[in-house]
Amino acid sequence: MESDHPGRVKNVIGPAGEPLTIDDLPPPDTKRWVIRRKAEVVAGVRNGLISLEEACNRYKLSAEEFLSWQRLIESHGLRGLRTTRLQQYRRTVGEPGEATQTGPSSSRSSS
Repeated sequence: MESDHPGRVKNVIGPAGEPLTIDDLPPPDTKRWVIRRKAEVVAGVRNGLISLEEACNRYKLSAEEFLSWQRLIESHGLRGLRTTRLQQYRRTVGEPGEATQTGPSSSRSSS
């Protein structure tokens, strides 16, 4: 990892193992957040390519949204960033007595 500025690196290893530079990050006007783009931003922040504040400003993200991406990667890997699975992954810690099973069988009543 090289840098022109102390504390700032020029390139890092991206989520797929490839070199990642500031120019490789998604464009600031990104509207469609696919897994790869989210993972690149998280990798950039984690490895010092861009600060959390810069990423939030650049992509108009709240810190909470970014941190949720980071937690999902830590807990579930890149697949955790899939929006179709988001509710399932977020439901892994439920309230006491709350049903954790999803699907038709979880709402069956006995007759």
